[in-house]
Amino acid sequence: MSLNERGNVLIREFLYVDVEKVRSILAQVEGSVPETSTAAERSVRHGRADNKMPHNYESSDESRINKSLADSLFPSLEESLNAEDLVRDITDEVKDPEYWTSGSLRSDNPPGSLIRLTAPGALFDARYVAASFAGLSASVTGFQGLDSETPTPTTLPPAVRRRVNKNQNKSKNQTSTSELEDRIPEFTFSGDGDFNSENLRSMIKVARGLFTPGLHLNFFPVVNFDYSVSVRLNEGRQYLDSDSEILFARYGTQEQEWTLVGSIGHHADEGSSIFDGAGSFTDESGRVVRGRAAKFINRFLGFMGASGFSDLPQYPGFSVVPLAVYRQIPIGRHS
Repeated sequence: MSLNERGNVLIREFLYVDVEKVRSILAQVEGSVPETSTAAERSVRHGRADNKMPHNYESSDESRINKSLADSLFPSLEESLNAEDLVRDITDEVKDPEYWTSGSLRSDNPPGSLIRLTAPGALFDARYVAASFAGLSASVTGFQGLDSETPTPTTLPPAVRRRVNKNQNKSKNQTSTSELEDRIPEFTFSGDGDFNSENLRSMIKVARGLFTPGLHLNFFPVVNFDYSVSVRLNEGRQYLDSDSEILFARYGTQEQEWTLVGSIGHHADEGSSIFDGAGSFTDESGRVVRGRAAKFINRFLGFMGASGFSDLPQYPGFSVVPLAVYRQIPIGRHS
C-alpha cells in the first residue's frame, strides 16, 4: 500500500508509465521483478460420455487469467527508491527562483539523477493544435456556407479562387508527408477581431516548429517566472489514451498539478555565439573531420534551443526522461 507524505493512502491516476524503464530499474534495485499474476480455475464434470459407453468420464476446463502488473510496478519502484534514498524530491526547491540560477540546481541534480517533482503542468501537442484549428475553420466555412450573401469560391477574385482550389486539391491528395497546416481550408472571418486561414496556418507552423509533433508536458514550478521543465512523453508507453484529442478533451489545456518521476536528461546552456571555437570542418590536408562537423552542428542546435527555435529546454530549464507521470486522486475530502 502506498502512502503520501501525510500518511494517507496514495492512489495514482497515471497519465504515462514507461513500463520497460520501470521494470529495468526495479530489477536492479530489488533483484527481480514480478511479471504477471496468474489465477487458474478447474472444473470437473462426471457423467456418461455416450449411451454406448457404460463408464463415467471426467473432463476439465482450465482457464488462466493473466493480470498485468504495470500499474503496481511503478508504485513498487517508487517505494523502493524512497527506501533506498535514490530519488530526490525537488518540489519545494524549484519553487525558489534563486535555486535555478545560483548553480545549485545543476550541482544538486546532475544529468542522470532520479528526481520527483510535483508542480503545475500543461499538455501540448502540435497535432491537437492543428486538429482544433481545422475544426474551427470547418465551422467558420460551414456557417459562411449557410449565409447566402457570403461569397462562394466562384464569385471570389481569381487570385483568391486559385488559392481555394489549390488547398482543396491538397486536402484531396494529402499523404502521410503532408504538413499539419495543410488541414486548414481557405476562409476569412470578420468579427470583433479579423482572422483568416493564413493566421491559423502560421500558428500551426510555429507550434510544430518549436515543439516536435507529439505529446509534451511542460511544468512551471515558479510562480510568475518562465522557468520550465520539459518532458516528452513517448508514444506507445502506456498512455491512458494514445489519441491526443481524447487526452486534451479529458485534461484540457490549462495547468494542473502533476507528479513527475524520472531522470534528469540535460540542463539547458545559457547560449553563446555558434561561431565560438567553431573552427573548420577540415584538417590541414583538407579532409573533412566528421567529429568537427558534428560538434559545429550540435553547437548550432544548442544555439537554436537557447533562442527558443528548437525542441530543447531553455536556460535555466532542464529536461526529464520520464518514468511516470500521474496525479493524485483526492481521498477523504467528501462529506
